Amino acid sequence: MDSARKRIWGWWAFDWANQPYNTLLLTFIFAPYFAASVAPDPGSGQAMWGWMLAISGVLTAFFAPILGAVADNTGHKRAWISLWSLLYVVGAFALWWATPDADQMTIVLVLLAFAIGLVGLEYGIVFTNSILPSLGPRTELGRISGTGWALGYVGGLMSLAVMLAVLAENDAGVTMLGIAPLFGLDPELREGTRAVGPFTALWYIVFVIPFFLWVREPGAPPKAPGAVARGLTELKATLRALPTRRSLFAYLGSSMLYRDALNGIYAFGGIYAAGVLEWTIIQIGVFGILAAAVGAVACWFGGKPDSRFGPKPVIIGCILLLIVVCIIIVGTDRTMVVFVGVEPSSNLPDIVFYICGGLIGAGGGTLQAASRTMLVRQANPERMTEGFGLYALSGKVLSFIAPALIALATTVTGNQRLGITPLIGLFVVGLVLLLWVNPKGEPEFECAPSS
Repeated sequence: MDSARKRIWGWWAFDWANQPYNTLLLTFIFAPYFAASVAPDPGSGQAMWGWMLAISGVLTAFFAPILGAVADNTGHKRAWISLWSLLYVVGAFALWWATPDADQMTIVLVLLAFAIGLVGLEYGIVFTNSILPSLGPRTELGRISGTGWALGYVGGLMSLAVMLAVLAENDAGVTMLGIAPLFGLDPELREGTRAVGPFTALWYIVFVIPFFLWVREPGAPPKAPGAVARGLTELKATLRALPTRRSLFAYLGSSMLYRDALNGIYAFGGIYAAGVLEWTIIQIGVFGILAAAVGAVACWFGGKPDSRFGPKPVIIGCILLLIVVCIIIVGTDRTMVVFVGVEPSSNLPDIVFYICGGLIGAGGGTLQAASRTMLVRQANPERMTEGFGLYALSGKVLSFIAPALIALATTVTGNQRLGITPLIGLFVVGLVLLLWVNPKGEPEFECAPSS
């Protein structure tokens, strides 16, 4: 394998390595376990989880473009990624101590540990995404990005399958294979499910190795003294100029809203299924497997129209799909399907929610893969880490909105189903803002080289 191809495979390895934090912890295993078993009750668990995500998003958002600007001027992205990897591993591993019916102090520490790992995940993505333009010509970036996201889904799928098969126990104390959790883990203390934290950390440690072996930073001239100050000055100039760069400005605003809504689906999907449909961890895991499997195929196929027609039509199609899915979910519980009543014993709500899981996987993964190729088109190729820092900032500066609106709507109505409704509005406004986005990017960067 030539060095250029190994570089691409190494970059893909990062998607494979980090995906379990989203799949296992944020969505399908740990989040619903926390709400159902660690917190006092599912309703307050959903609210606490929402406030944790909102606060951590606010606290981390503003540093992403600053760190990106500094990295663009000083280099050494791999050293930064090593730091974010450490936070990821430490935060994930500490979730082992999330015992059932924990006291208030333990709950606070568990939420803090999760937030630390989430910071490592988010900043690591900023720095690795900034490497994307150097992996190939612009016409190939959609395919590269889509394939990477597809491999990430496959990694999440495999990690979820392992957890469900041999570790995560149901209420009867057995895994999906009908056996007790491996390694003598105690089902009564939910040690099999709690092992998801150390398992996620170990998965990352093993599978991120190709990234550090094969993804070398391109050679660059030595940076003059004062690179940090210069990076901050250039960031300040970029922020001042943003309102005059209509396409980039509109795209950052649009993606800020639709990605926040998507993250809301990911963060609360498992919690919703546990509370509204009364699903077990095993059922939620099967839902996750379906979402990841469909998502992997969709991302791989989605990269092809992205490369051929550009990312904008792909993004629009995915948003429309996710709006429909949200409406279906809000209209479905144990007594109704899309607002039509059914018998409480009916399996139709479960079937519909499984279908929604597949659509979420397909639409969400393809949307995120196309979104990062769109950012490559919009950003200054000489300031790409700063550009992805701004992209992260736009995704985080108001990232408290979806969790806070869900927490607020759930608290006010006392109804988990109605708590999801704000996501529909966020998707719609994000879709409207895309009207001002030039699919080719800012005019001065349209013909810029990709590497």
